[in-house]
Amino acid sequence: MAALVEISGLKKYFNTSGGLLHAVDDINMKFEEGTTMGVVGESGCGKSTLGRTIIHLQEPTGGRMFYKGKDITKVNSLQLAELRKEMQIIFQDPFSSLNPRFTVEDTLKEVLLRSGDVTRKTLSGEIERLMDLVGISQRLRMAYPHEMDGGRRQRVAIGRALAINPKFIVCDEPVSALDVSIQAQVLNLLKDLQSEYKLTYMFVTHDLSVVRFISDHISVMYLGQLVETSGSKELFAKPIHPYTKALLSAIPVANVHKERKRIILKGELSNPVNPKPGCRFAPRCPYAQEECGRPQELKEIMPGHFVSCCRAAELNGDF
Repeated sequence: MAALVEISGLKKYFNTSGGLLHAVDDINMKFEEGTTMGVVGESGCGKSTLGRTIIHLQEPTGGRMFYKGKDITKVNSLQLAELRKEMQIIFQDPFSSLNPRFTVEDTLKEVLLRSGDVTRKTLSGEIERLMDLVGISQRLRMAYPHEMDGGRRQRVAIGRALAINPKFIVCDEPVSALDVSIQAQVLNLLKDLQSEYKLTYMFVTHDLSVVRFISDHISVMYLGQLVETSGSKELFAKPIHPYTKALLSAIPVANVHKERKRIILKGELSNPVNPKPGCRFAPRCPYAQEECGRPQELKEIMPGHFVSCCRAAELNGDF
């Protein structure tokens, strides 16, 4: 499939009192049109920053970004306005991301009018269409965010993101603030919308069960860098990087008669401020050796399965 969005050597650093914090460090990634790329990792690994940088909510420190083959690394205000019609984001907490003074109608109306594609005459019909599309009852048209539950608020946020017919959507932990039963409804809605409109998702989450359900491909991040990326089924069937194995070992098993060996990571996190060369997972890795102190690169171990580990070939064979 063609890559709708492609990033090469993407970096996002922040100035701190102690030096440069490497939030996103030399990331290469492709988002195939009509598919979902899940990005997982523990809190603070840089996955949300990556998504926000791709859509220019934060400007990159280095690297290049392409949309439909066009370089979008540096854009002026006019180009950014056009890019907003193609790339949108769904935030984690709908209660924080929605204007508390806006009704459902106000929220959708604001985006539709700014797009320039809707007239005052067709506005009401478009609002009704969007509400039906994301499963919000028309009786809630004049409801405020505090008058709705979390699931309905997130549906409004999804409707707002879809209002201008984008092609690429960053889903920044969109179900983590919802009850489990509501999570399933929202995830199914996202899959249905993707199927109908050929949407491309970057799905950011720390929930491995969620990412397994919705993703076609999965990338695992650790302290600003990719450590493993592959198809979803392949990653769960054959994880290779020690960090990925530790993550997957934490997934609860529904069968009480089946035991899963939990991998407990020891050691301290590397410092993301002015980090040293080499594998950032090495201080916690049970397989670390001297060679891990050298810069690591993502290498293709199996077709479509890339791992950033100097011992990946050994780990693939489980020694």
